[in-house]
Amino acid sequence: MVKLVNKDKVEECRREMAKERDYDDMSLIFTMFADSTRLKIMNALFVSELCVGDLAALLEMSSSAISHQLSSMKKAKLVRTRREGKLVYYSMADDHIKNIYKMAFEHIHE
Repeated sequence: MVKLVNKDKVEECRREMAKERDYDDMSLIFTMFADSTRLKIMNALFVSELCVGDLAALLEMSSSAISHQLSSMKKAKLVRTRREGKLVYYSMADDHIKNIYKMAFEHIHE
């Protein structure tokens, strides 16, 4: 059995805990940051809306590899799409992810 040392602090923390689903959703976002290719894609999409072919050329990767990463990012609601004829353009869904990215980048350069 675990010995409770400070009941008030434990209760305070318990009140501030999020719902389990929130932790699952946040963990998915952080998973997106755990891959250098996705980080490169994010960086590019912070600058400009791009199609798969342009991202593939920029990152010197295959279109299928880029598409695979974009699919994961779309499921995590990090990117949005816009169709123009046969081309699909990708952009970052909002500035929240850019803020997380910037904070991580600044942190590693402290």
